[in-house]
Amino acid sequence: MLKKVAIITNGGDAPGLNTVIRAIVKTAETHGIECYGYIEGYKGLLNNNYIKLDSKTNASGLLHRGGTIIGTSNSTNVFNLKCEENGQIVYKDMSQKCIDNIKEAGFDCIFTLGGDGTQKSGRDFSLRGVNVIGVPKTIDNDVAHTDVTFGYNTAVSVATDALDRLHSTAESHHRIMVLEVMGRYAGWIALESAIAGGADAALIPEIPFDIEKVAEKVEERKKAGKNFSIIVVSEGAKPKDGDIVIKKKLDDGKGLDNIRLGGIGEQVAEDLEKLTGLVSRCTVLGYVQRGGTPTAFDRVLSTKYGVKAMELAMQEKFNVLVTYKHGEMSYVSLEDVVGNNKEIGAPSGNTAKSNIRKIEMDDPLIKAARALGINLGE
Repeated sequence: MLKKVAIITNGGDAPGLNTVIRAIVKTAETHGIECYGYIEGYKGLLNNNYIKLDSKTNASGLLHRGGTIIGTSNSTNVFNLKCEENGQIVYKDMSQKCIDNIKEAGFDCIFTLGGDGTQKSGRDFSLRGVNVIGVPKTIDNDVAHTDVTFGYNTAVSVATDALDRLHSTAESHHRIMVLEVMGRYAGWIALESAIAGGADAALIPEIPFDIEKVAEKVEERKKAGKNFSIIVVSEGAKPKDGDIVIKKKLDDGKGLDNIRLGGIGEQVAEDLEKLTGLVSRCTVLGYVQRGGTPTAFDRVLSTKYGVKAMELAMQEKFNVLVTYKHGEMSYVSLEDVVGNNKEIGAPSGNTAKSNIRKIEMDDPLIKAARALGINLGE
C-alpha cells in the first residue's frame, strides 16, 4: 500500500506543470498518501533535496501559475553525469546514489513529469527497481504514444495570438512577416498555429523546404493584390540539402541534447526578401511560448494527467507513461516510450533510435494545410 510518493519536474518548463502537481497532491491526500517534490528535477534527486507538498499550503493556488513550484533542470543525466576530478572532466553513473536517496526517504513511487529525455531516464530507473510513472510534458507535443502533451495548447494559442498581431503590421507595411516558433524535431506548433492564424506558409522539420517554392507563394499573393505574407517556421526546420541552424553548441554532458537552435527564421526572412523584393522581418517567440498562464484546455488536460497518474500508482501499475489517446486517459509501458533507445544512459532526442512523435504526411493537419493552400515548402 502506498504511503509516500515524490514528484519530479524535469526538462524545459511548460504551462500545466503546477496543475499536474496539484492534481497528484489532491488525489493522494484524498487517499491518505503523502506527497513530496524533488527540487530542480533529477538534480534534486541526486542531491537528495526535496520538500513536502500540501494542498493547504505550497500546493495551493496553482491552476493559473506557469512554470513549476519545485523547479526543473534540463542539464542533468544522472546515468552519465559530467563531473570534474583532479582538473579532468569525467563521466560517472550516479544513478545508484539517486536510488539510495529514494529508498532512504521511503518513497513508494516517483512521478516523472517531462518529455523524451525525462522519460528515458525514468525508464532507466525502472530497470533498476524504482517504481516510476511518467507524465508527458512538452510544448513541442512530440512524446510518443500520446495525442496531446500538456503545455502544447497554450503554446499554440500564444503563437496564434502573435500571428494575429503580425498580420496587421504585415498588411500595413506590405511586408513578409516570419514567425519562428519552438519545435526542435517536430512541427506541431508551427503547423497548427499556421492553420489557426491564417499563415501563408508553414515550414516544419518533417518537410525539408525549398525556399523557391515559398517565394512562389509570396509572388502568387502579390499578383492577386496581396502585398504581404505570413510565414511560420519551426526552429528545427531546414532547407533541402541543408541542415538545422544551430545558435550554440553546449557541453552539458553526454546523453543530453547539446545544441541550442535559433536563426532559421532570420535566414528565411533574408532569403525571401532577396527573392521577392518585399521587405521581410522575423519575430522569434522563444520562451514566451512556454511561460505564463496555461489555457483552460491545458488546465483540464493537466488535471486529468495528474489524477490518472495517481490512480495508476494506487493500482500499483508502475513503470508506465500516462497517455491521452482518442479522448481517453490510458497508459503504455516506458519500454514502448523509449522504443529502440534501450541503452541505459544513452542520449535521448533526435537520434536514429529515438521514439519521437513527429507529424506523419497523412496527418489531418497536413491535409488541412494543403487544402487551405498553406505552402509547406514543397
